[in-house]
Amino acid sequence: MATTRLNARALNRALLSRQYLLRRQDLPERDVVDHLVGLHAQIPVGPYVALWSRLRRYRPEQLSTMVEQRELVRTALMRSTIHLVTPQDCLTLRPLVQQVLDRDLHTNASHATVLRGLDVDAVVKAGLTLLDEQPRTPSELGKALHERWPDRKPETLAYAVRNLAALVQIPPRGTWNKAGRTVHASARTWLGEPAEEPQSMERMIRRYLAAFGPASVRDVQAWCGLTKLAEVVDRMRPELKVYLDQAGKELFDLPEAELPDPGITAPPRYLPEYDNVFLSHANRERIIPEGLSFAQWCRKYGLLMTVRGGVLRGNLLIGGMLQGIWRVDKEKKACTLVVEPFTKVSGKDLGTLEKEGQALLAFAFPKAESFDVRILPAR
Repeated sequence: MATTRLNARALNRALLSRQYLLRRQDLPERDVVDHLVGLHAQIPVGPYVALWSRLRRYRPEQLSTMVEQRELVRTALMRSTIHLVTPQDCLTLRPLVQQVLDRDLHTNASHATVLRGLDVDAVVKAGLTLLDEQPRTPSELGKALHERWPDRKPETLAYAVRNLAALVQIPPRGTWNKAGRTVHASARTWLGEPAEEPQSMERMIRRYLAAFGPASVRDVQAWCGLTKLAEVVDRMRPELKVYLDQAGKELFDLPEAELPDPGITAPPRYLPEYDNVFLSHANRERIIPEGLSFAQWCRKYGLLMTVRGGVLRGNLLIGGMLQGIWRVDKEKKACTLVVEPFTKVSGKDLGTLEKEGQALLAFAFPKAESFDVRILPAR
């Protein structure tokens, strides 16, 4: 029976530790991507900043080469969003979360009505045949399918294939400093047959807990997009450690997982515009003030995430919590990192933000002739 209660501070430090955000690691990039069960990659530059924040002596070209050599791939998985994952996760996790992509397709306001009465299995089969002939952009795939189904919108036909079949976005999309449109290929054509059987739901949940726990059933569901996981977690109960949060709700964890001292200092961290550390819990009090959702936090501060300006932008951890935004303005060969905290920053953290900011600019823009970090007053 669970008796230990964990407050938001204890859960924050556990999350930061498992996300490699308390201390940078000396680990291979692939191992980190595997441990985190993929990196959020809806914006192509995101995984590069995410790994820079978590690893020592890291260069973006290393990750870019892995994408080019098919050692890591971009594909739709958790929550039907694009993730950068290992080939094995692409092939073996996809069957587990397929119902999430089914739901996204059939409830999507742009596509649901267009799909009525359509033989989607035939569309997927035709789409995979086309992609086996050659990789195609969504537009190219939709137009080719539209020739056979002229009464349906091309973009809906392409989206149906994207959601109902495992596809990957191939390079140069997702590589460092190379512009690239979204071009799809079949995952099995691009990667070959999986070396393993599909992962079990239990294994997926254990991996989630290793990277994001301790967590409730609702937290697991928020991360992957699946529902009705309480029965699965209940079957796993004998092999899990159980805590309580401050409200008395059960939190599950791996028995071997250690909790760091809640008093440990959390250094400021520059994170990408989207990072799973903000998106993978139903109760976000451990990482976002007031337990707001990521979208609610953006609205609170009047942020429209995709149009904040700058050639590179992201979010800021201060004291272990989401407490600011940042962007890089570039003019010719001069780069300025503009940091906008939403809370008062200590003198020590200001020094760290300056030092880390200079390092971020050198990482992202090594050919720039001058760097400047400008930290604005707290809102």
